[in-house]
Amino acid sequence: MDEVITVGDAASFRSGQATSFLDSPPSSSSLFFPNNLPLISAFLAFALAQFLKIFTTWYKEKRWDSKKMLDSGGMPSSHSATVSALAVAIGLQEGSGSPSFAIAVVLACIVMYDASGVRLHAGRQAELLNQIVCEFPPDHPLSSVRPLRELLGHTPLQVVAGGILGCVVAFLMRNSN
Repeated sequence: MDEVITVGDAASFRSGQATSFLDSPPSSSSLFFPNNLPLISAFLAFALAQFLKIFTTWYKEKRWDSKKMLDSGGMPSSHSATVSALAVAIGLQEGSGSPSFAIAVVLACIVMYDASGVRLHAGRQAELLNQIVCEFPPDHPLSSVRPLRELLGHTPLQVVAGGILGCVVAFLMRNSN
């Protein structure tokens, strides 16, 4: 029977800790919740950013709105928090010279640029289109069209706040292990 060697097997072999895959089967808990610092950091940063939107909405609008946990847009950017936590955690785990870190940084830059650029402007266009549709007479075929979502993107401040949140989460997760 041919044995398949994974990247993890090769890494442990190089470090002098060669073990057979058959000697240590994965536990059932590792199948559902892997011990993967970058993945856990990214998900935690996302969840925390979405949760914080409830409080930033209350601070800005003086009202509690739990629906903000499921919405896009708002303060802080969960997109930025997620990708920055992922990039920093990979950098801490594998080093800043690793190809995985390079990929994560490029991904983070694209996502953050998109969140504060394309998606922000698409939201502003949706706001303008909704205003135009509201001015149509009641008998116009488009007067009853459901309004477009306006809160799609982020301001640069929201993106920076999300990025900082993601970095902090990744550092705290690294220090907790």
